[in-house]
Amino acid sequence: MACSATAKIIHNPLLLSSSRSAEKSDSCCKMLGPSSFLGSTSMSKKLVSVNKGASRVSRRSANVVAVSSDVVKEKKLKSSSAASSLLITKEEGLVLYEDMVLGRAFEDMCAQMYYRGKMFGFVHLYNGQEAVSTGFIKLLKKEDCVVSTYRDHVHALSKGVPAREVMSELFGKTTGCCRGQGGSMHMFSKEHNLLGGFAFIGEGIPVATGAAFTSKYKREVLKEDCDEVTLAFFGDGTCNNGQFFECLNMAALWKLPIVFVVENNLWAIGMSHLRATSDPQIWKKGPAFGMPGVHVDGMDVLKVREVANEAIARARRGEGPTLVECETYRFRGHSLADPDELRDPAEKAHYATRDPITALKKYILENNLASEAELKAIEKKIDEVVEDAVEFADESPVPARSQLLENVFADPRGFGIGPDGKYRCEDPKFTEGTAQV
Repeated sequence: MACSATAKIIHNPLLLSSSRSAEKSDSCCKMLGPSSFLGSTSMSKKLVSVNKGASRVSRRSANVVAVSSDVVKEKKLKSSSAASSLLITKEEGLVLYEDMVLGRAFEDMCAQMYYRGKMFGFVHLYNGQEAVSTGFIKLLKKEDCVVSTYRDHVHALSKGVPAREVMSELFGKTTGCCRGQGGSMHMFSKEHNLLGGFAFIGEGIPVATGAAFTSKYKREVLKEDCDEVTLAFFGDGTCNNGQFFECLNMAALWKLPIVFVVENNLWAIGMSHLRATSDPQIWKKGPAFGMPGVHVDGMDVLKVREVANEAIARARRGEGPTLVECETYRFRGHSLADPDELRDPAEKAHYATRDPITALKKYILENNLASEAELKAIEKKIDEVVEDAVEFADESPVPARSQLLENVFADPRGFGIGPDGKYRCEDPKFTEGTAQV
């Protein structure tokens, strides 16, 4: 894992930071070399430049600056000792490792339970993409919001929703985070500000934009002490949908505290990203709307974390939204019902060698942040957590019939509750004669 190559996002293309002049920033801008991503033939080069002739700065001039690994190394050698140049502390490394291992182990168990008939409907697993969820969400405060997709189990876990509640929701039990009414694609937790998984692509982006607007309204209109940030996760296939463009426009126009996180796993169900869009470089759509855009290695949690830290900080300071494209890869098919026969075996094998958990473990061990025994202890702990979640979910009760119409109508008495005050679905005759409808 390259420990110092990263990308820094800025709103003003003339400045890398408040302490660095425009003249000095010239030395940090360069043409990046060919991408190592197998699916990124159109992303092989990314030109990053400083607009020397700009006499004024506007929203339209938002840019991306890539800081070369050599520059970062030189700066760190001058300003700190080798020990303090590490990208993470031991505590941070163990938190990241535990969260990623939890996500992987939980999803592997989901596959077992699905094939045993414990889960129903579509189940979309997150294997391979853990660096994105962990890299972003573990930097958030509890008050910050996350809006997910149908691939939402691991986002929920990273945000702090207990594994028991997530597994129970997948089992359709009352102890689930949505009392069994959401299922795999609709995780929600008011307590943890997880504002939902959304089954249809693009649905969650307007919700996330609204949540970010709420934060801005609280701070600027209600004068509350509010610096909450919203993360909107979605895939590469969503980036050709109308909600994506409309919400980028609104977020930039109103400088909303939101980060749009594209989990580009190169495949929208069975369609290659390179065949589905006129310009595969999704990050470039950010500057088009007047916000910074950045492309990052989504298989490297440390790179994701560094970019995420800057994007979240910008939003929290009131400097507006950022579009981050994380190029990652899912190790399984689109869903557990997908035989995954469309992708080239060589492509899958290539990404298997870039497992984000293996890479983080290697970084931790090589930099003496933790011992092999400490990491093994974390893995054992996670196995126990996941096993406990399955036992808890299996033993939990199924929802009562009376719950069927709850949260369907704003006023359940208009349909779900009869004149006697009882739920109509409790009446054995309620569904009589409707089987053919």
